Amino acid sequence: MPVSENEERRAVDEAHQRQPGLNDTTVDALGELSKALETIHRVRGHLYSVHQLVGGADLTLDRVVKLLREAGHGEMADRVEQELLGRNLLPGRWTFQIMEEFDDGYYAAFQEIERDAREKLAGGRRHIYEAEMKERRRTHGMPGHEATPEG
Repeated sequence: MPVSENEERRAVDEAHQRQPGLNDTTVDALGELSKALETIHRVRGHLYSVHQLVGGADLTLDRVVKLLREAGHGEMADRVEQELLGRNLLPGRWTFQIMEEFDDGYYAAFQEIERDAREKLAGGRRHIYEAEMKERRRTHGMPGHEATPEG
């Protein structure tokens, strides 16, 4: 059930309680910004998966080259060794370089802007939107619906 702008919002604990004057639209915006950052955290994880998978595939090529040579396919072994082994994934970049650029650029900027927005608009408090949603949706007094671990 929607709560009017003038009604007090309740969060599950003091650490997630909105500060006076913090309106619903700002809480919604901060919630969406947090959600977007969480998506970027997942992107980062996928990039690390790419980093590890490509690195593993490259190391496997050592065995491919060896087996091709043993099987008498020296020309194909040479091609794999020269054209694939140690090849850049993107121009001038192995995956570790892509990760470093991502971490130091887009990822760092995204985290800094989200943190700055929280600090300036919500006194640094995180997950206000979710904490209020939890309070609205939980069944008070029901096991498994405690507000906090201490509850």
